[in-house]
Amino acid sequence: MKLDMMVAGLPLRAMQDSARAASAAGFDGLVITEAGRTAYLACAAAALAADIDVATGIAVAFARSPMVTAQIAWELAEVTGGRFRLGLGTQVRAHVVRRYGAEFDPPGPRLKEYVDAVRAIFDAFSGGGPLDVHGNWWNLSLLPAAWSPGPIGVPAPKIDVAGVNPWMIRMAGSTADGLHVHPLNTTAYLDQTVAPNVAAGAASAGRSPDAIEVMVPAFVAVGDTDEERSRWREIARMQVAFYGSTPNYAFIFEQIGHEGTTERIRERQKAGDVTGMARIVTDDMLGHFLIDSTWSDLPSHLADRYARRADRVIVYFAGLQLTEDPDAGQRWAEVAAALRSHDVNAIRKDKVP
Repeated sequence: MKLDMMVAGLPLRAMQDSARAASAAGFDGLVITEAGRTAYLACAAAALAADIDVATGIAVAFARSPMVTAQIAWELAEVTGGRFRLGLGTQVRAHVVRRYGAEFDPPGPRLKEYVDAVRAIFDAFSGGGPLDVHGNWWNLSLLPAAWSPGPIGVPAPKIDVAGVNPWMIRMAGSTADGLHVHPLNTTAYLDQTVAPNVAAGAASAGRSPDAIEVMVPAFVAVGDTDEERSRWREIARMQVAFYGSTPNYAFIFEQIGHEGTTERIRERQKAGDVTGMARIVTDDMLGHFLIDSTWSDLPSHLADRYARRADRVIVYFAGLQLTEDPDAGQRWAEVAAALRSHDVNAIRKDKVP
């Protein structure tokens, strides 16, 4: 099990500082989200600053043609020496249509075809044959030698997709190299929704579920006193409320016995009551989404929760913590070292059926 740090878009020089800090703190990789700033430029900045795994988590697929995405990913694979992972997602319809001016529907089948197209382009770049993509949404057949970057001396980037609902998770199992689990996750969701649907998708394509790497973001409130942890606890509570306002995610609360949570959060959201949204998330509910721990106990908590469920754990708040606390880097380095001393990989493949 690898430990990664999640980071949002930053000015490019700040992203380089963040990459160096993540590497010094013992993180295996940097997972870069895309919102107001592009994930790809941030990945390039990070790759040029530190010897660390770099991934988009995720980049918006439909905002760019498969060729553009493949070209960028190819260069990032080259500059990282093969340590770049291409994480793709659909985003939501309003952003894709109204912010990017791109087509969205149907998002699941469209994303599957997109992944297949990018993989075919990678094959053409490496000299595996002519470009020959013919689908419902993309038809690509022109790649003169002068317009191909050619082989880069490292394998093609792994392609991961983001999925929440069972259909998309099964698609990841059948098509992708990895699955980006949504930050709004619980052990019940990982066991009841993620694991069986990854396995079903893999089986439909004649693959082993072990071929799909599962990447799970983790809300972590860590500190040696309750006062230190309380701030991160409340930030996590607000994030759970924010994500939990999405109707498609209501079933995640239902799995832990909190039916109607999304409806109550949305009532407060419509009233403009942000504080009230967070209050809907009780301490009992929050415990399903959050690891609340001292520094010394954190490695065992991470291993206990994720060892059988995740290949990579992505710490949600670590980037902010490193910028605020001069001692956090050394503490995270100790956590990463302790996790590596656990034989978590030996038990990870014993997935919950």
